[in-house]
Amino acid sequence: MATLAVTRRHDLTDAQWQQLAVLLPAASVKGRPPKWDKRQLINGIRWRIRIGSPWRDVPAEYGP
Repeated sequence: MATLAVTRRHDLTDAQWQQLAVLLPAASVKGRPPKWDKRQLINGIRWRIRIGSPWRDVPAEYGP
């Protein structure tokens, strides 16, 4: 599994992601593959909560 480079100071480190990834549900083999990986989405949610901005202001690298 390719890892996302930590682009921001408060994004998940590789060690933190490894611990969290085992707790997340496995990807479904049916249907279309996801456009954004779970790490990007979780980092985006963490960014929004930390900053307190509206969803529309979340940086594009975290997904829509």
